[in-house]
Amino acid sequence: MPNEISTLYAQLLGETAQISWAEIMPQFAKGNVLWVASEQDLVAVAEHIINDDKKHVSALMQQKALHILNDDIALDYAQRNPELWAVVVSPWVLLQERKTSTAH
Repeated sequence: MPNEISTLYAQLLGETAQISWAEIMPQFAKGNVLWVASEQDLVAVAEHIINDDKKHVSALMQQKALHILNDDIALDYAQRNPELWAVVVSPWVLLQERKTSTAH
C-alpha cells in the first residue's frame, strides 16, 4: 500500500531534526552537505539514497531538487539563518529549508 510507512522511513523520521546554520557549517566546509528542495519530502529523499535508488536520485538531481550545497545557498543561509532541518545519510548530511506558511 502506498500509504504505509516503511520501517526505514520511520527510523529516518526519528533521526531528522532542526539544525542551525552554525551547526551545519563544519559539514558544509567538508563538502558533505546535500541540499534538498523544500517541496521534496526530506525523509523520502534520504530513504531513496540509502536504498541506492539511482533512478529516483538521478531524477531529483536532473530536476535540481537535490545537489551538493553550493556557496550561494550557504551564504544566503548564513545571512538569513532560516529554519533548517537535517538528516544524516553517511557520509552525507541532507539539509532542507522549511518554507514557513503564511496562512494561519
